[in-house]
Amino acid sequence: MADINRDDEAIEVASPPRFKMGERVISRTVIRNDGTYNGKDIGEVLVNKGEVGFVTSIGTFLQQFYIYAVEFVDSGHRVGMRAKELCTLDHLPEEVLARLGEKAELLREIR
Repeated sequence: MADINRDDEAIEVASPPRFKMGERVISRTVIRNDGTYNGKDIGEVLVNKGEVGFVTSIGTFLQQFYIYAVEFVDSGHRVGMRAKELCTLDHLPEEVLARLGEKAELLREIR
């Protein structure tokens, strides 16, 4: 059995969760099946980078990390992800929205 990698020394659960229930998020990485998603082969892509979803629940892992269950609109997959794998679409800072220009309007329309 593989060792569990505690890649962060920080205890995320000591602070409030970064995302809220129902918040729109976008995947920052490709997510592949690690064997915990039934009906898909190990290594099969579940979520593509840039795919939009909604946080449906928030749990913890190893009493250290928050795990966000995200329902992805296009693929229909519900996947558990860490905060570092996600980016909010609902609470982008004003300076980010200003740099996005016209693309910021397109983000507001994604539902």
